Amino acid sequence: MEKFACFRVPQSIFYGRKAFVNVGREAAERGGKVLIVSDKIMDELGYVSECRQYLQEQGVKSAVYLGVDSEPTDRYVSESLEVLEKEGCDLVVSLGGGSCIDTAKAIAVLASNGGFIGEYMGSRRIADKAPLPHIAIPTTAGTGSEATDVTVITNTENDVKMMIKQPAFMPDVAIVDPLLTISSPKSVTAATGVDALSHAVEAYLSRKSHPMTDTVALSAIQLIADNLMAAFRDGENLDAREAMSLAAMQAGMAFSNASVCLVHGMSRPIGAIFHVPHGYSNAMLLPAVLEFSKEHCIERLADVGRIFEKENSHLSNEECAEIAVNSVKKLCMQLNIPNLKGWGVDEEAFRKAVGKMTEDAFISGSPANNPRVPEREELEALYRTCFDYQFASEEKVEK
Repeated sequence: MEKFACFRVPQSIFYGRKAFVNVGREAAERGGKVLIVSDKIMDELGYVSECRQYLQEQGVKSAVYLGVDSEPTDRYVSESLEVLEKEGCDLVVSLGGGSCIDTAKAIAVLASNGGFIGEYMGSRRIADKAPLPHIAIPTTAGTGSEATDVTVITNTENDVKMMIKQPAFMPDVAIVDPLLTISSPKSVTAATGVDALSHAVEAYLSRKSHPMTDTVALSAIQLIADNLMAAFRDGENLDAREAMSLAAMQAGMAFSNASVCLVHGMSRPIGAIFHVPHGYSNAMLLPAVLEFSKEHCIERLADVGRIFEKENSHLSNEECAEIAVNSVKKLCMQLNIPNLKGWGVDEEAFRKAVGKMTEDAFISGSPANNPRVPEREELEALYRTCFDYQFASEEKVEK
């Protein structure tokens, strides 16, 4: 290595079946009243009441914000922060997917540092005061947000997804219980699974990768290659669910410390303007971006190909890199991942937005980490390619 690297993770990680029971004790060590940031689905499933029960057993009071119902926005942040302050909460528990966790990260920082969340983008404002303690509990196996110092919040005034990365946004505790992911429907399992794969692959290909991130990225890719289809076919397969929960967390650790690349740079504007969920937009872009980048990362992409097809590991790097691209394309087809046209994005509106999306992608900084950094014209062309991109011609798995 030419220079030192840094590897940040939560202070404590509880992982495995029934890990959820630890939320009460961990909260009691950090405060007296919790704001639970969640959504209506988690409430209907009984997870919110279960969380409150674990807290109550340890003498911890709680209030609830259930307003998160899409990709996280500055409005959710403002609303939940208002509840936190009104209720006098001194710590935060996020319970749900990445949207709930990212919202909770933002309010934990703003509660002690103040200001508008957008001020922290690009480190224009540094969170120099300790945030409120934050316990993150994911209920999907995808974003890995429970183990990252990144939050992505949409600015509703200019339709920009603000990627904000500072140490203060790292949760204090991650509780990763695969039992909480059983409720995820097939479509969510598919999208979040490919989201985790995007995190792991981009972390491994990133110009900022280092040995620590490589270790967890490759482990995540292996777990996803071996278990995602099993979890998709049978949501009650606990072994596959557990493996995917571990993979998502490892992928989060990897990209938080190595950074993501072109897929995420392109994905955020699509989500902000056309409201495509983050996991889906990443999945829609990953195969085409890998094709675009392949010649600039043959050796590393070959490592990915050898994970997907161990029986062909003896082939050349060029052949194994091609296997990696084709394996991801095949996986997306089997998981019923649509392209943007298939999702229902209006073609004329998309074409008109390409210029803004390109500009916003470059501003995010993520494309600069890619093995092949595109010129503006190349990125615009790649957006147009992705609109009706065709995955492998394999038969889809039943819905």
